[in-house]
Amino acid sequence: MTMPVTINFKDIDLDAIAEAVGRIVVFLPEGGKLDQTARRVNRLTRGALARFAESSSFSDLKSGDAADLAFPTGLAADAVQVVRLDRKPKIADARKAGAAIGKAKKGKPLLVLAGNLGRAAEVSLGLALRCYAFNERKSAEPTEEGVVEFMVSKPDAVAAEASDGAALAEGVFFCRDLVSEPANVLTTEDYAARLAAMQELGLDVEILEEDQLAELGMRCLLAVGQGSESPSKVVVMRWNGGGDEPPLALVGKGVVFDTGGISLKPAGGMEDMTMDMGGSAVVCGVMRALALRRAKANVVGLVGLVENMPDGRAIRPGDVVKSMKGDTVEIINTDAEGRLVLADVLWYAQQQFKPTGIIDLATLTGAIIIGLGHEKAGVFSNRDSFADDFLKAADQEGEGAWRMPLDPAYDKQLKSQIADMKNVGGRPAGSVTAAQFLQRFVDEETPWIHLDIAGVASVKSDTTLSPKGATGWGVLTLDRMIRNSYEG
Repeated sequence: MTMPVTINFKDIDLDAIAEAVGRIVVFLPEGGKLDQTARRVNRLTRGALARFAESSSFSDLKSGDAADLAFPTGLAADAVQVVRLDRKPKIADARKAGAAIGKAKKGKPLLVLAGNLGRAAEVSLGLALRCYAFNERKSAEPTEEGVVEFMVSKPDAVAAEASDGAALAEGVFFCRDLVSEPANVLTTEDYAARLAAMQELGLDVEILEEDQLAELGMRCLLAVGQGSESPSKVVVMRWNGGGDEPPLALVGKGVVFDTGGISLKPAGGMEDMTMDMGGSAVVCGVMRALALRRAKANVVGLVGLVENMPDGRAIRPGDVVKSMKGDTVEIINTDAEGRLVLADVLWYAQQQFKPTGIIDLATLTGAIIIGLGHEKAGVFSNRDSFADDFLKAADQEGEGAWRMPLDPAYDKQLKSQIADMKNVGGRPAGSVTAAQFLQRFVDEETPWIHLDIAGVASVKSDTTLSPKGATGWGVLTLDRMIRNSYEG
């Protein structure tokens, strides 16, 4: 997998600044006051840093923004990157600053003069998250990443604070890699093997094969994959870091490629459907991060892995299938397959683990993109307090999320003449009716959140913390929610 850049923290050594190669980063607060490391850079560059601090170019920068002084006199470095940041910044500004540093790094060695900057660990997390590129399928040898060193006044303390961030970055990278992989590489078999390998981190991993799924009655999930040569699977990952309490359950849609099935998608843009397993990738990223940081919580992650292909064996519009719960579903559109996968896995998670709460994630509907664009995920929940805990965590981590409605009034759109329900409710309120469908497979006593991440899992332009493509949205928020609500 793609590994985050290694970041080392060391004591301040003013004499080493002149000889540092690659790039040097200094931080200036509003007003441009120089700390001891910045004063050394200023002296070596014959006042260039102070002149920049007094210029309109600096005053025009917003918090977390950066500008370069290229080929500075008196330094071995190619550039000095000046980042505008208060000495005690907000978390979002610190990560934004780190992302600006990571974006400009481009493989070069990097010396970050953080001194006694508050939230230096958050700066390092932002740097790691933005310094990502998926190069696994390129034939050229990858460029070797230059070392990153932070000069700080208390290196041991900052390193300890940054250790959990390193685990989170690896979880995010694992998620991004999964979403970025082409479907001929990330088959259901390959996907399951990657998850099985996480047993070496301390996760308990179980893979349920098609014969077991059939015995359990997961006919909805199996129906989605029956037109594919890749066998359908459910992978269960358990992290038992807490006491004896029941776990929080995370459930992810893992459609490794979605043609739409018999209800075939248009050719234009179908290549993007390699990311239709984005919900499952978030679950896997969270589980990896929890194991790496040895979280003191019990969490179970379940992902349904299928491929939706047109074939002589594929399900057809008009077919009726029976869920594990026992409800029958009339298939109106075979491209509304993710909810069929989730329905069975949701029911299995509740029956098997009796979770304290359950959160599912899926790139489920195009309708959520129409409603919320690519800035926020849709949040549907049967418990206000549970939803509030999630939204608080999302706000803390700066990941966009917006509460959407659930209401029995929408159920009439799912009414079927020949089965218990239809799998689609038409164009009006498409993301809401999808959530209403899923709610039928959640026990009323179980706190539940459905996250429709179709607009945020993969994007066409850079975000603050990621290059265009897979974002890893949700790993930070779910980890934060677990810290807030499930770890003592």
